[in-house]
Amino acid sequence: MRLRTTCPATPRAWTVELRSHPSGLVLVCQHCPHGSGQITAASARSAALSHLARHARGDLLPSHLRICQCHERGCRWHPRHRGCSGPIRLLLACERGGRLWRLADACSACAAVTAQAAVVPDTALARAPRQPAATRRRTRQAKGPGEQIRVREMLSYLAAALPSDASAATRLLALQCALRMSANMQVRLPKGMLRSLRLDTPGLWRELEHARWLRTSPGSTTNGVVAELLDVTLLEQAPARPDRMYAADWALRVSSEVGVAGPLSQLSSLYLTAHTTPEIGSGQSELDQMAHVCGARPAELPNTLDRLAATGILTSWKVCLNSGDLHWTLAGERGRARELTLGRSVTGH
Repeated sequence: MRLRTTCPATPRAWTVELRSHPSGLVLVCQHCPHGSGQITAASARSAALSHLARHARGDLLPSHLRICQCHERGCRWHPRHRGCSGPIRLLLACERGGRLWRLADACSACAAVTAQAAVVPDTALARAPRQPAATRRRTRQAKGPGEQIRVREMLSYLAAALPSDASAATRLLALQCALRMSANMQVRLPKGMLRSLRLDTPGLWRELEHARWLRTSPGSTTNGVVAELLDVTLLEQAPARPDRMYAADWALRVSSEVGVAGPLSQLSSLYLTAHTTPEIGSGQSELDQMAHVCGARPAELPNTLDRLAATGILTSWKVCLNSGDLHWTLAGERGRARELTLGRSVTGH
């Protein structure tokens, strides 16, 4: 349990609001001395996220000086839960149907129960230091977290950046686009890769265009789809593109293993694998949080988890009724479902 402490000089909690204006929309930030700025409806989401990101980059603090801003405000941003605890993370939250966006430091417990919110990766605000020319000639070393953590953080970000009704297939497509985009926010996905993920459906691209998250390019051909991403916050990803490509390939391999089971099973498998502790092969997460990231209702997940167990992805899973926590164990060798003793249990302990 974290005790209440005095707020530091830098509160690290920023809020922007999108207000109606005769000529369109106005972005209002109480922390900016220069007042409001007019924006278009198409760029409203990106403008709000970019504005918040600039505040966060300008007010960086060492981790030991950061405190839970939700706790400092009486935890009024979410329903009461099991107390304020865990490491401090940067939490992006959306309220009033996208009219209000908030970026603030919050503990893991508060972040997990805040509706329409996602943890922003710490790497999104970090700047990779420039290296001397002699160092750049050496074999390139990966920067930032590994593929598993990178995918986990991007899934969390997309849960807040995409509309809440975005389908699981759309989220899988957005993940590949976000991790594979170039420095000028262009991405090209080969048709073969889309077919392997069973995402070769024009309707998925239209769904992302309707959300104003990207727009497809006339340069698309029968061999691939070219698109321009409109979420400028993605430019703040500190890792170099090769490292993000490794993460995209990792997500591709994990998702492709259960492609025949449908997009929700694919995304659920990816979520579980990304949140599994590699050393022990098991993991834990709140069922509601998993449903939020996967764009599904919590009631849909038990059948999905059963399908993953039947295909050899999981050896066991259970939901604790008292806490709503989901516990699972991944199969040691995927694809050997017939040789595994599959377990499913629902307990109140």
